[in-house]
Amino acid sequence: MARDFQSFLQQLEAVGELRRITAEVDPFLEMGAIADRVAKQPGGGPALLFENPTGHGIPVVMNAYGSLKRMQMALGVEREARGLDAIADRIEHLIQEAMPKPGMGFLDKLAMLPMLADVGGWMPKTVRRGLCQEVVKTGDQVKLSELPVLTTWPEDGGPFITFGMSHVRYKDGRRNMGLYRLQVYDERTLGFHTQMHHDGARARHGYTDGERMHVAVSFGGDPALLYAATAPLPPFLSEVMFTGFLRGEGVEMVKCVTSDLEVPADSEIVIEGWVDPAELRREGPFGDHTGYYSLADDYPVLHVEAITHRKHPIYPATIVGRPPQEDAYLGLATERIFLPLLRMVLPEIRDMHLPAAGAFHNLVVISMRKEFPGHPQKVMNAIWGTGQIMFTKCVVVVDEDIDPHDLTEVLFRITSNVDPRRDLLFTDGPLDVLDHSADRFAFGSKVGIDATRKNKAFDGFRREWPRDLAFPEEILGRITERWKDYGL
Repeated sequence: MARDFQSFLQQLEAVGELRRITAEVDPFLEMGAIADRVAKQPGGGPALLFENPTGHGIPVVMNAYGSLKRMQMALGVEREARGLDAIADRIEHLIQEAMPKPGMGFLDKLAMLPMLADVGGWMPKTVRRGLCQEVVKTGDQVKLSELPVLTTWPEDGGPFITFGMSHVRYKDGRRNMGLYRLQVYDERTLGFHTQMHHDGARARHGYTDGERMHVAVSFGGDPALLYAATAPLPPFLSEVMFTGFLRGEGVEMVKCVTSDLEVPADSEIVIEGWVDPAELRREGPFGDHTGYYSLADDYPVLHVEAITHRKHPIYPATIVGRPPQEDAYLGLATERIFLPLLRMVLPEIRDMHLPAAGAFHNLVVISMRKEFPGHPQKVMNAIWGTGQIMFTKCVVVVDEDIDPHDLTEVLFRITSNVDPRRDLLFTDGPLDVLDHSADRFAFGSKVGIDATRKNKAFDGFRREWPRDLAFPEEILGRITERWKDYGL
């Protein structure tokens, strides 16, 4: 597993997962249009290294996480038979080990110490020097225009940083690292897009008007960092520590040059600055992952005090737009890795799928074991009350033997198992801030669809439910053995 971003890119190139583009390409619209077309190729297309961005000397990489293979490589599980599910297995094992058990005695608790020692090994490690500070620019030396920041859609409010990881600290000392877009206003100021439901906004609200909250935006570093910045983690677990869990050792961090915040020492580039919660400025519009422009609104201003970087940095960027895009594979990783945590609350769930076309928050498909009347509806309501998945507008529930990733099968069950008046559950609740379809800001209606088979015991279904069409196993085995004989 690569420990810094440039090593990761070298690994991608070695296995044919990266293409170098030597032609001059403009970060204004052209680069994004290329990445959009490539991301929509079957399997996500290759990672793209633009070596000659128009008007800039810093290369740009896009679509670095835009395939299942690259996502597995970023998280160090490309050689695991179960791929991303191998991380889920580790989380499930950790949960089982950490849960107190009835009658656990002193010797049993001692046996858990090795696991606790592993947890200690995931903690970030502070170092004196980092590659990210080989070049330091402060004061009048700071020029955001030196960075090849992309404008990806024609009606965007300006250039936007899309793959910068924003580090902040709550007033109580907790760290947070999130992936928030940043609009470039001028050489020294950025729009800090932290929505009301996100940790970046919660951290900001702990500061009084006129008080400076320091922010550091890092690019690159360990490839697992970017995924961790998007992960729906519980509040007690920092994204940097979760990266330590993914890589099996703590991330090396270095203190910023203008504040006591710490950033990953091997970052490509770091932007340091501060936000005053009382200072807002119009930010946007922005072509978003919903496939539409998110509307302009007022957000805090990030005042830049320093830019530090490696001697020869690479600028990571992504295009955000109508799916599928690179972020679909970040969503796939979340789907697989966090399934064990969802099962802690809902053990009846067998599997889940967040289709890319649903833009993360619009659709979730759940397969489950139905055990009592109203059980699918119980699962729907639990989904709407759990973490970031609460924004889901449509929850589809199918039986445990149905693969939720097979959308043709799911659509067949919806159209054949559902009576709309009986099996649709409507409710109201929070929606993603970017949802333009609701009548009210960040609030609207949701629907649950019970596409399970119906029966008398659980559903009061009076008629006999028909059996699925299926050939006997004997016949299926016979034609498999004789398939070549048929000349097909």
